[in-house]
Amino acid sequence: MLKRYIPNTITSMNLLCGVVGVIFALEGKPGVAFPLMMLAAVCDFLDGMAARALHAYSEMGKELDSLADVVSFGVLPAVMMFATMRTCTYSNAIWCYVPLLIAVFSGLRLAKFNLDERQHENFLGLATPASAMICGSLCYYIAAEPGSLLNVWAGGYVFLPLVALVLCALLVSEVPMFSMKLKKGQPKALVSVRLCFGVCVLLIVGFVALLRLNWSLAVLLSLVVYVLMNLVFSYICPAER
Repeated sequence: MLKRYIPNTITSMNLLCGVVGVIFALEGKPGVAFPLMMLAAVCDFLDGMAARALHAYSEMGKELDSLADVVSFGVLPAVMMFATMRTCTYSNAIWCYVPLLIAVFSGLRLAKFNLDERQHENFLGLATPASAMICGSLCYYIAAEPGSLLNVWAGGYVFLPLVALVLCALLVSEVPMFSMKLKKGQPKALVSVRLCFGVCVLLIVGFVALLRLNWSLAVLLSLVVYVLMNLVFSYICPAER
């Protein structure tokens, strides 16, 4: 039946967005590459929803999903960081290539996720879409706000490679990271931290809107808060995860 092809079609759109995004990233156009990454994330969300609604699960779909994610949330953010660093430093130094490691560690993360039976409801390590969005929003903001402090930091050889290495470590770490799936019977502490995160996101969006800052900063700050909250929560309440 035709409906069984719908989830894989949506996943293929995810892959297509990633490929086209890489092209624009290499052309030094993060203003186009990042929205394509976000569109890929929407497709990544919808393909799973469609598969559940249509009962159209397949092994091919599972493999295709991982391959698409490697491109859209591994290769694309790595290339965006690489291109941004070359643009900001006006050089082709070896340090500019460090962010490309994000593609490698994203692939390792996805392979680990496919084999790990512990990650049905929440995650161990930073999910590739979250890592990609941090990279994408950072690169977009740097390009959109040339006079910002982040732009100044990106002009050196430390900031962007350091961000890339931290993300690589988080991708393959064993740090518990909560998902936004709400189900009955979950620990109260986990529900509370999710609600706290939701409030933080609203405050960040309000802050960015009030000061009329670039919208990508809201995405970046929200995801940084997400990572920090998970690190703190996993340290304070390890048994609740």
